Amino acid sequence: MSTADFFNIFLLVSALHGFAFSLILFSSKNGKEKSMLYLNLLILSISLNNIQSWVLENQLFQHKFALDYIQIPWHFLAMPFLYMFLTNYLNITSKTYNLLKVVFPLFLFAIIAQVSFVLYYSNIENNEYQDFVYEKYTSIEEIVSFSISISLFIYSYYLLYKKENLFEKILSYDNLKWINVFFKLSSIGYILWITALIIKVSLNFQGFMFSYYPLRIYTTILIYWLGYQGLRQVRILKERQHIREGISSKTHSSSLNGISINSKRKSTLAVSNTISVTEEQYKKYQDSFSEIDFLIRSEKKFLLPRYTLQNLASETDFSPSTLSLIINNIAGKTFIDYLNEMRVQQAKELLTNVNYGNYTIASIGLESGFNSKSTFFTVFKKHTGLTPFSYRKQSL
Repeated sequence: MSTADFFNIFLLVSALHGFAFSLILFSSKNGKEKSMLYLNLLILSISLNNIQSWVLENQLFQHKFALDYIQIPWHFLAMPFLYMFLTNYLNITSKTYNLLKVVFPLFLFAIIAQVSFVLYYSNIENNEYQDFVYEKYTSIEEIVSFSISISLFIYSYYLLYKKENLFEKILSYDNLKWINVFFKLSSIGYILWITALIIKVSLNFQGFMFSYYPLRIYTTILIYWLGYQGLRQVRILKERQHIREGISSKTHSSSLNGISINSKRKSTLAVSNTISVTEEQYKKYQDSFSEIDFLIRSEKKFLLPRYTLQNLASETDFSPSTLSLIINNIAGKTFIDYLNEMRVQQAKELLTNVNYGNYTIASIGLESGFNSKSTFFTVFKKHTGLTPFSYRKQSL
């Protein structure tokens, strides 16, 4: 099988996959979310571009109709749809401009201009010259499309990296790392695109198709990856919002909730084999710990994934080192282990709640205060001896 044959098969399979995925996405529970609709349109535009490229590569329509060469410039719409997905997902549409109002008329104008161009040259009998003229024209069209796309890419990058104050709410549910990764990978796609254009022009618009193989394959895989990631992240986002609304905001008891404290004290108590405190100091630490424990449990500070001793110190009259000493003395564990114990307990409650029976493990772990799914699995198994999946299966 030649490289061209492999590429043609890839275009056809990827296009069919894109159409199937779009149908599944639209039919899904979250598929009609506005951000998902734009993501779906992005996948559709790439799929339509691929199926069109496959048709042209196999010369299914050339020289069979009056308008021999019409190619709809779907590439005009890819980055605008991505931009609209981003602004809707970040919920900042009211603070940004709807660029489709500009780009879509330009897209229609490009189609009309192409039809007019082909009609103007339709009386030329030399098909080879017709091919040359048309490729030259579409190259100019593609350069315009590239310029618009890279401008939108840079502007979207600016919104994502420089304007975090615009979408503080979404950051409490999603750290946006997956979108950051997508933008970094997309920069490679633009390098492949400009390289393909340079080769196309340098070869005088003939025999250049090989230069687009890496671009087509790379961007197709990247866009479909974004589609799967977007669908997954929107689901997690919705689940986290629902879980957060459902978590009780009632004030917890200030009791030590099972933390064992020996009632029979010696005059001097050893802590971590290195620090010793008197009975009087221990009693003082115990009283202080009760206040600290009440604060953390009642305000659910343990649900904050980046809650540190410095954060706790800013909310109390103790320094971070004193807080560490108090928690080590009374709870018998480090501050992180102390918080993780509460997080695991919260996760247990969510995992055994039938209302969240179909929710993803990631949603439950993140809403229990863990900063990642992998950390949740590790800590949960350390405390329970079971994975979250096993614990849920065993409990429900």
